[in-house]
Amino acid sequence: MPASRLHRVAVLVLEGAKPLDVGIPAQVFTTRASMPYEVRVCGATPGLVTGGDGLAYHVAHGLDALAWADIVFVPGYRFPDRDDPPQAVVEALIAAHDRGARLAAISTGAFALAATGLLDGRRATTHWHYTRALMARHPLVQVDENVLFVDEGSVLTSAGAASGIDLCLHILRGDLGVAASNHAARRLVAAPYRSGGQAQYVPRSVPEPLGERFAATREWALHRLGEPLTLDILARQAGVSPRTFSRRFVEETGYTPMQWVMRARIDLARELLERSERSVEQIAADVGLGTGANLRLHFQRILGTTPSDYRRTFTRGE
Repeated sequence: MPASRLHRVAVLVLEGAKPLDVGIPAQVFTTRASMPYEVRVCGATPGLVTGGDGLAYHVAHGLDALAWADIVFVPGYRFPDRDDPPQAVVEALIAAHDRGARLAAISTGAFALAATGLLDGRRATTHWHYTRALMARHPLVQVDENVLFVDEGSVLTSAGAASGIDLCLHILRGDLGVAASNHAARRLVAAPYRSGGQAQYVPRSVPEPLGERFAATREWALHRLGEPLTLDILARQAGVSPRTFSRRFVEETGYTPMQWVMRARIDLARELLERSERSVEQIAADVGLGTGANLRLHFQRILGTTPSDYRRTFTRGE
């Protein structure tokens, strides 16, 4: 794990804020011994903020929290396609970004980020119901309506509420590593990782038993990453043809089966690098990649770094 400096998280509650969107980052990053985060929930001003769906929020902080934070979450809110946030909010978001804070929108919070101009020329997403409205209102934003979240470095956007969990886990993975992210996912009873490239929704109905069967096959594979895993083996485990398995698998995950297996192996390698003293050669064998050279090749291709550099990053300061 990287040096455990405290990460400061602000959750910005706008008028009409959606309860789930507010609660997700507040819960995922809430201060606890195992999580080096401090969370402040704020609004345009301290006090009562009228939320959506019959709820209201009493926030202790105003926009000063954005000047304090390393990460600013903007939950979705009601009627985002109708009015921009107050100018003071827009200016505070820009100032936070200029100071080096990351800005992360959940669902229609993307409209607030778009109002700052910081999404112009960048990829972004929002809830599928509002993607066309975001395109129309902010034509310079490269809206991708077929993903769960988009990470553009200093600005991140996600689709509906559930994908806000995926975005938070993605941020955790980058900040603290795979082990911490997986621990948080278990606490939330959430999937450890869904790719940002996964579709927001499957365009046609997938029979429920088949969806359950594929989930069971992925779980089965995660416990056998050190063994040979081919398309035929996975399809046989799911009880369908390789062609059907491959097509439906892409629809569910955004990856081909073998891309998913490779990323799962790299994720396991990351966790072993973070939490064990095993050599790169030993880890390569453990995760089914055979040799250290093979692990280094795929590690560099997927993560843009080497296993040794990754281990140094996540053990520095311990």
